[in-house]
Amino acid sequence: MKARYSIFSLARNALNYHQDWRQAWRSPEPKSEYDVVIVGGGGHGLATAYYLAKEHGITNVAVVEKGWLGGGNTGRNTTIVRSNYLWDESAAIYEHSLKLWEGLSQELNFNVMFSQRGIMNLAHNQHELRELHRRINAIRLNGIDSEILNVEQIKAFCPILNCSPTARHPVLGASLQRRGGTARHDAVAWGYARGADSRGVDIIQNCEVTGFRISNGRVQGIETTKGYIGAKKVACVTAGHSGVMAGLAGFRLPIESHPLQALVSEPVKPVLDTVVMSPAVHVYVSQSDKGELVLGAGIDAYNSYAQTGSPLVVEHQLNALVELFPIFSRLRVLRQWAGIVDTCPDASPIIGKMPVEGLYFNCGWGTGGFKATPGSGWVMAYTVAQDRPHPLNAPFGLERFTSGYLIDEHGAAGVAH
Repeated sequence: MKARYSIFSLARNALNYHQDWRQAWRSPEPKSEYDVVIVGGGGHGLATAYYLAKEHGITNVAVVEKGWLGGGNTGRNTTIVRSNYLWDESAAIYEHSLKLWEGLSQELNFNVMFSQRGIMNLAHNQHELRELHRRINAIRLNGIDSEILNVEQIKAFCPILNCSPTARHPVLGASLQRRGGTARHDAVAWGYARGADSRGVDIIQNCEVTGFRISNGRVQGIETTKGYIGAKKVACVTAGHSGVMAGLAGFRLPIESHPLQALVSEPVKPVLDTVVMSPAVHVYVSQSDKGELVLGAGIDAYNSYAQTGSPLVVEHQLNALVELFPIFSRLRVLRQWAGIVDTCPDASPIIGKMPVEGLYFNCGWGTGGFKATPGSGWVMAYTVAQDRPHPLNAPFGLERFTSGYLIDEHGAAGVAH
């Protein structure tokens, strides 16, 4: 009886365009002032709001988003989660994030569809194979799971992969992080939004920030398309547009914005139950719960704020895919898109205080932002609440670009995705 009621309820709400459904979060008008305003309603911004309220008891918080929640990079990525990074600083923050991922559905009481299906990085020559051994040893020293697979083990783990020794890019070995996997990007945004809203956070959509009000070197609030909003502290978590936000606040960041393309195929029956990455051929692929193959590659080389990209990147990644998985050659592309990623010279993020007092930025994640979502929000909330970085994000401060203590993650973890 209960199941039948649920079916009829679903049908009834579908016919009236879900008008009677209870909203997952409120849509209030902005108050005149908040203790903290978070600019950016993607996963990182919403996670920051959630942990500010939950961990630090700061609930007079607003999240302002120029469009709709998760409509930026959160909804425009390939949903990969892993922590197998080379350098100690990166390994620590990504592993913290992965541990939060492992309990996130229970934490938020919302199914984020986190699937620990494993992530495999391929080696196609002896140099890459030696580098994989080096990375795995470094990763293990940080207490993070990582292992090497030989060709026979790769065949057993992913039978549809072309492991022929006569292939143009023969597979000689692979690294594997079994705890890695994928999650549902929009569910992450919705879960954090609902959790933050339930703790009193105001979520304000269609509210674009047009400027900052700064007096005597301290931020006073933000100018928006819905008027001025006062704030004791402002946290900018705007992904590819962080350089624009910094310009509005009167300073520059060592950051560039690039398109990052992805695409999905038409759905097919389950054939791929892991994530496969190839830094040399430069493609990575997983299969969604709907059966689509989710594909990504590297960033477009040019700077842009357009959510489009070069056809050459798509062509190259499809060529690479068919080299590795000949059985995919007849699949059709269902849709293609691009996000905007901001990258720092050392391919590591900036998380911390800015030259303007009371202003904090979380940006520069490049192609690794989605996997860091819970950990990024957690350390950002700590930094804003305590007005000092947590030890996990202290190495990622802006001052590293003058001290020289950079964290060079260019290719250090296989690929930057």
